Amino acid sequence: MGKSVAAADFTTFGYETTCGKIGKSVMCEVLKCFCFCKKKYWKKEEVLSGGHGLLVQGYHPVIKALAKDIDIRLNHRVTKISNWQNRVVITVGDGRNFVADAAIITVPLGVLKANLIKFEPSLPAWKVDAISDLGVGNENKIALLFDNVFWPNVEFIGVVAPTSYECGYFLNLHKATGHPVLVFMAAGRLAYDIEKLTDESAANFVMVHLKKIFPDATEPIQHLVSRWGTDPNSLGSYSNDLVGKSADLYERLQAPTSNLFFGGEAASMDHAGSVHGAYTAGVAAAEDCRRHLLEKLGNMDFFRLISSRDETFETMVPLQISRI
Repeated sequence: MGKSVAAADFTTFGYETTCGKIGKSVMCEVLKCFCFCKKKYWKKEEVLSGGHGLLVQGYHPVIKALAKDIDIRLNHRVTKISNWQNRVVITVGDGRNFVADAAIITVPLGVLKANLIKFEPSLPAWKVDAISDLGVGNENKIALLFDNVFWPNVEFIGVVAPTSYECGYFLNLHKATGHPVLVFMAAGRLAYDIEKLTDESAANFVMVHLKKIFPDATEPIQHLVSRWGTDPNSLGSYSNDLVGKSADLYERLQAPTSNLFFGGEAASMDHAGSVHGAYTAGVAAAEDCRRHLLEKLGNMDFFRLISSRDETFETMVPLQISRI
């Protein structure tokens, strides 16, 4: 099992982690390697300004504002997308069809890779290859609610171990929200193994690591476990590059095919793997779709209505952000 000790501050990533002298040396080497690789190979990354923040109420206020005045059908799992004679027919699980002039597809990359949606006719080979050649990563969260706070007032509490499998960290939500909650972040193979456990077993696994750092840690009074890797609505957490694959996969995934347009984080050419990447890719897909329909239908009044809504959106979303 991994070794969890305390305390060194690695400001390179803007958070604190816990380790001894050996752990610090190893971590510094990892950081140097990461920075070298990032500088040499990850030229497309564009870091946003504004610093880090945590949405205290989660993303619900954002989703609520985006959904205003839109006809959203819940519990309609899409099973087939047919594209014939400039019409798109969307078939859902109960057999019902919805017909449109165009469609924007924003389902997670994991769902596309699993072929849970049938396309008629089949997507072109260059699009299928882009879906196949992009990787899907997995990261799960185990949230633990306690009746008291026994940890320091830091942003992150890290777990350093001999192997990457056993490494992880806790996000301190108490610092951001005032609630006594720690969230363990499990990534990679560990994230998938966590999903094989019951919620209680997953919480117990995390507590073993936490008590190596804080031997007097109390037991949680409530826990919540995510399972993004096996959730049929996601089948993974985020897209990622695979070794030896083409550098233009994100562009190819984003590119439209006839009157089908693609959004979502995996279609973001600048911020793949992030919420803001998903949002900006969705906006770009909507603009491409709007331009396509304008050329096809020429209905300017309809598009002026959409533009008016876009222009006023910024004033509609009050967000509580904690600068942890």
